[in-house]
Amino acid sequence: MAARIKKGDTVQVITGSSKGVQGEVLRVFPKENRAVVRGVAVAKRHTKPGNAGQPGGILPKEQPVDLSNLMLVDPKSGKPTKVGFRVLEGGKKVRVAKATGEVIES
Repeated sequence: MAARIKKGDTVQVITGSSKGVQGEVLRVFPKENRAVVRGVAVAKRHTKPGNAGQPGGILPKEQPVDLSNLMLVDPKSGKPTKVGFRVLEGGKKVRVAKATGEVIES
């Protein structure tokens, strides 16, 4: 199945404690049906100092969120929208915002 949400997309959380928050997708885990979004589901992790000069202490880390709790933000209107697919004349399959019909660049 084609990915409705990809790395670099701006998404909005539609349910849960972070409802209404918008953020950029940092990573997508298609097999687990989850994604990591900047500023959403932040947990504090106690870490040791790393050998690459990384500081230790209590550091914030984003946790994966289920894709069903996210909606893509329409680049034209800035509001959350459903995602559809369309095949262009050249045979290329592209994502389309259902609300405006605008092609979503990836």
